[in-house]
Amino acid sequence: MKSKGNIVFLGMMASGKTSVGKLISKKLKKEFFDTDQYIENSLGMNISKIFETKGEDYFRKFEQKISLEILKKKDIVISLGGGSFLNKKIRNEILDNHLSFWLNWNNQILIKRIRNSTKRPLAINTSDKELMNLIKIRSNIYSKALYKIDCNELSKLEVVNKIINIYETN
Repeated sequence: MKSKGNIVFLGMMASGKTSVGKLISKKLKKEFFDTDQYIENSLGMNISKIFETKGEDYFRKFEQKISLEILKKKDIVISLGGGSFLNKKIRNEILDNHLSFWLNWNNQILIKRIRNSTKRPLAINTSDKELMNLIKIRSNIYSKALYKIDCNELSKLEVVNKIINIYETN
């Protein structure tokens, strides 16, 4: 039987990847990695500061390196940064070897959640229309995930239980 690989969460910024990932890792007794947090710790600055001082291109290259390193680990839970899955190398590694879950939300809910956060470099000076466009573009790629979890009508616990159910029956 082929190994299930790691459990990987993807989706837009503010979709709950980290909070859901932490809960699942605790319930399944697996180590948890948040790629954005890992990048911030590695570089000693938050993502907004990395974008501001080093640029998005530098960030994306570093993100690829870190994400692919973390994906080599065994039997863990991973929360990917919102843009990570757009990277073809990262996406192919995940689709070929891991269980991927897209945490999907209604666009209006997502925009509200993004606006309530101050640490989203791509959203700081962005209009709602531009955010809608970003969500649309990214959703086309997120839709390649093995599983799509529609979170709109579910509590966080229901999302967690649904994912654990899928994982355990896989």
